[in-house]
Amino acid sequence: MCYLGIYFVAGRNMRCSVSYAKRSFYLSSNAIFGKVGRHAPEEVTHQLVKSKCMPMLLYGLECLALLKSDVKPIDFAVTRLLMTSNIDIINDCRSNFSFMLPSEMTEIRKAKLEGKFNVCNSLRYYFGLFWKILLFLALGQC
Repeated sequence: MCYLGIYFVAGRNMRCSVSYAKRSFYLSSNAIFGKVGRHAPEEVTHQLVKSKCMPMLLYGLECLALLKSDVKPIDFAVTRLLMTSNIDIINDCRSNFSFMLPSEMTEIRKAKLEGKFNVCNSLRYYFGLFWKILLFLALGQC
């Protein structure tokens, strides 16, 4: 079942399918590599993938509780673009280009979303008190 671009899997617990997100990530990265090719500098290719492809992979994931079996394929989809399975080369590329894995980016986005919810809840609490005081003063003066 698809709702707002997120595909849900039927089951006892609420889970989402990351296969459609991976598919759209691969489609957009293949389109970039088809236009730019492997002849462009790595910095340009990295910035294009980061700005155009990563949002397709990360869309809506900060709202869901992902299992480890859901996170690993997403990380693999990104590390596959480096065309190597050597973890040392992947870590060097990540440190040189300040490239974060989607699992790390999802955790940062979750923390930011939770911070926004906390601010909204505290503002709602204070404005609720403010309106109660105004209502009390208005009713008290009548």
